[in-house]
Amino acid sequence: MYKYILRRLLQMIPVLLGSTFIIFAMVFALPGDPTAGMCGERPCAPAFVAKFRAEHNLNDPLPTRYAKYMGNLAQGDLGTTFRDVKVSQELEQRYPTTAKLAGMAVLFETIIGVIAGVLAGIRKGKFMDNLVLVSTLMVIAIPIFVIGATLQYYLGVRAKLFPVTVSPEATFYELLLPAFVLGSASIAYVARLTRTNLVENLRADYLRTAIAKGLTRQRAIGLHALRNSLIPVVTFIGADFGGLLGGAIVTERIFNIQGVGGYLFTGIRNRDGVSVVGTVTVLVLVFLLVNLLVDLAYGVLDPRISHD
Repeated sequence: MYKYILRRLLQMIPVLLGSTFIIFAMVFALPGDPTAGMCGERPCAPAFVAKFRAEHNLNDPLPTRYAKYMGNLAQGDLGTTFRDVKVSQELEQRYPTTAKLAGMAVLFETIIGVIAGVLAGIRKGKFMDNLVLVSTLMVIAIPIFVIGATLQYYLGVRAKLFPVTVSPEATFYELLLPAFVLGSASIAYVARLTRTNLVENLRADYLRTAIAKGLTRQRAIGLHALRNSLIPVVTFIGADFGGLLGGAIVTERIFNIQGVGGYLFTGIRNRDGVSVVGTVTVLVLVFLLVNLLVDLAYGVLDPRISHD
């Protein structure tokens, strides 16, 4: 187990280097002047521009700038934005909110998605199965900003069941509706994935054998079919957590949440490459660690999977 974890951690190093270099190259290779708008409506003085470019290593070749960035990253420094604010300080304030939002969204998609998928799988071809298939297809087809704005209006403005916007404290109750909106598409995918795998396992020979040996159908489904069906679902949920962290931009904008998504959007809009690269780097790290935890969870669901 420990050798497997160490091997996976070592494998993360080239993945982190490759992904950060691609993001770094894409961000800093974009055309445009990062000093635009810093001096009001008038262009900045040449002396200010020269000093600014020297302080942020903008005159160095791209490989040199990347090497300096990775050297600082190895020391825990995510860089300083073009407005002299440390990226780590901004993320320290915003990341707990986005992590809480994404965690609640994962909780929604796990509970609702798996339950809906199980109900549809064990009632294949019946009303519940058709209801889950049609409703999940509708949710997948509707853009998330439409779902968010609609639920915000009907449940927040008209029914007043949930706050319309989220305060800086981002309490659990305030994040309920945004988390459901963020995880709505994932709920649909988890439900369909659970249903498909459960239907396949219900036709398997090992399940018929277990029932023939005296195990009740309910226990056979719960102990064998459902556990085997959840392996691809866990894979999807693990990969989806990283996507929810980065994909929270739309949801955070709708509900005015001061999180990582809004910070990333602001960095892109202001052409602040340091904040964009620093934020994406943290998201990549979280994604890699979550996928490691998912791989370790396989052994819990299926004892035949060994990490020795």
